[in-house]
Amino acid sequence: MGIYESLGVTPIINGTGTFTRLGGTLMPPEVVEAMAQASRQFVAIEDLQYRAGQAIAGMVGAEAAYITSGCYAAVVLSVAACITGGDPARMDRLPRTEGMKHEVILLASQRNSYDHAIEVAGGLIVEAGHADGATTDDVAAAITPQTAAVVFWPDWPGTTLTIADIVAVARPRGVPVVVDAAGRLGVPERLKAYVAQKPDLACFSGGKHIRGPQVSGFVCGRADLISAIAWQHLDMDFTPAVSVSPRALLNVEQMPFVPRQGIGRGFKAGKEEIVGLVTALQLFIQRDQSAERARCERAIGDVIAGLAGNPFARAEAVPGDGYSQVRVVLNEAALEMSAYEFCLELKRGAPPIHPSERELENGALVFNPFSLVAGDAQTIARRISEIVARARPG
Repeated sequence: MGIYESLGVTPIINGTGTFTRLGGTLMPPEVVEAMAQASRQFVAIEDLQYRAGQAIAGMVGAEAAYITSGCYAAVVLSVAACITGGDPARMDRLPRTEGMKHEVILLASQRNSYDHAIEVAGGLIVEAGHADGATTDDVAAAITPQTAAVVFWPDWPGTTLTIADIVAVARPRGVPVVVDAAGRLGVPERLKAYVAQKPDLACFSGGKHIRGPQVSGFVCGRADLISAIAWQHLDMDFTPAVSVSPRALLNVEQMPFVPRQGIGRGFKAGKEEIVGLVTALQLFIQRDQSAERARCERAIGDVIAGLAGNPFARAEAVPGDGYSQVRVVLNEAALEMSAYEFCLELKRGAPPIHPSERELENGALVFNPFSLVAGDAQTIARRISEIVARARPG
């Protein structure tokens, strides 16, 4: 009996991709072993964070970097750092921001459920442009003396502006740019390309395409802002007079006082996650991405082949972000079953299969091949065929 079965939990086939609610990703054995090794000794977390940050910065071409418990945490901490800078009095006040610059600009077309991270840090969202798009002039017009940052999602559907475009507007006006690139590494080349466009801070998920620990992420960029993040994230229960923290990260002598436990304290990253993420990122950069894409294409082909000739569930390859996906169009009328009902049948079956739910209203199931393992594609095709056969006996 496996560990999940011992808890009464049934493992699933993940056809959605790197979604957090289904566990994000599967870590390579090297990452698991690195985390196991990290669990056997104690270290000073601030020293580990600094050294890990140096390693990551070197890998991606940034000035500095820092590990968090996911990309959402990285965005919260990045916005907090832009609001407070290195001022411990301001750090202690968050999320109350009266008297501080706290407006954070977003493109109106990029409003989404994750922008709540800005408000968690005490930011007030100000929209630039309109729901159908924005120009650099729109961004410039939204900047006021109260603007603390611009937060931008690169390669967002319908967005033509780039990171470099936003930086060109914001930097001359003294406004830092924060990039949220959590789900954008299906095209691996974007990692270094985004950093090369010189946003003040760029946030990434470690538990998606990088295949690191699910509760990991990192932020890279300006060293002074990374330091402000560390002050609001690390355990502040220490005595400054005997601190041996790396001064490049936590310069105790320059602080008038040590801030209390910061707004990011609940987003702590453990030594195992820090080591696991560094290892996963090394592997990600070294990985043969063409082989990864080929693996995904084979899985797509297996689903399509398994449903070939099925008049009630037609499978086709459709474009995705970095690699194709499989779209299965259901004949709902002939099956006398909606896509929603079909999806529930898949989820409740053995093994449970979770497709993307974003096209159910269009009568279709979509499967992302990235998280499929050997045999999953054939199982998906078989289970769909079985449900069709039950709905259309004979």
